[in-house]
Amino acid sequence: MNMEQKVVIFDMDGVIFDSEKLVLDSWEAVGGKYGIPDVGKILTDCIGTSKAKTQEIVYEHYGKDFDFEKYSKEASQLFHAHVRESGLPVKKGVRELLQYLKEEKIPVGLASSTRLAAVEEELKQAGLYDYFRVVVGGDQLKRSKPEPDIYLMACEKMGISPENAYAVEDSYNGIRAAYSAGMMPIMVPDLLPATEEMREKSIAVFDDLLQVKRFFVE
Repeated sequence: MNMEQKVVIFDMDGVIFDSEKLVLDSWEAVGGKYGIPDVGKILTDCIGTSKAKTQEIVYEHYGKDFDFEKYSKEASQLFHAHVRESGLPVKKGVRELLQYLKEEKIPVGLASSTRLAAVEEELKQAGLYDYFRVVVGGDQLKRSKPEPDIYLMACEKMGISPENAYAVEDSYNGIRAAYSAGMMPIMVPDLLPATEEMREKSIAVFDDLLQVKRFFVE
């Protein structure tokens, strides 16, 4: 594939790290403790969005008197306790794909709805930070995925127009954001399968990042 003057921008949770399920498990543990119905289902709708957007969705379902700060803090504590104990599992093919892109001198960026400080810390802990020329976190802008803002910011920081940038995503909100930005979305589904809408908005759907690497090699 001719990758001349192209860049690849990755989402993080569910693409680089196998973290989405851990987030849901943490919320379901809190839901079980306090008797919150359907918390796993509601939080699944929030995959790929920022904390502020998650709060919005949760309030729509449970009402404004839902103690989001308390519950999200407890879920976060459970999540980070697990990460401290076991580390964040890296998704299959991550290192191989990033190393290939580095060797081919294809610039790589990251656009995550997670706040920047957490993103940088997690990438550094996994020894992946240096692969990325640009890292953008969800707290650097007002509107979260599915709005295109984060990808537009990442493209601008990388000095590339969106139509020359691939976006590697696992979530519906992420694919919608990349598509709206005018990029070339590639979906690697994590917790949610590729729907008809996702196939229409993506240039390709792959099972894992090793298949994405093969796509770029070919």
